[in-house]
Amino acid sequence: MLVVSRFRVSEAEAGEFRPGLQRAHEALAERPGYAAGWIGRNLDDPSLWTLVTTWENVGAYRRALSAYDVKLHAVPLLSRAIDEPSAYEVVEPGSDLNIQQTRSLG
Repeated sequence: MLVVSRFRVSEAEAGEFRPGLQRAHEALAERPGYAAGWIGRNLDDPSLWTLVTTWENVGAYRRALSAYDVKLHAVPLLSRAIDEPSAYEVVEPGSDLNIQQTRSLG
């Protein structure tokens, strides 16, 4: 599973925002089920930042969000994300896409 969180940050806020985003990423990276992640800044519009993480499954991501350290360091920052869907299924060759079904925590 892939999570893409985008943020709009003014140039004046960027100096404070970057270390906070890094700490949020570190808190998430410490959780079970985390696979990989990175922080990015848009080349054409430097006010756009992103935090991209990959997880073993949706349950691992949801459990990570409830961890104390993540609530302390990541959730407040993630609440600043642009209001848009952020969780994606990774497309595998030959798989069906966008099947409407209940997502389990496992």
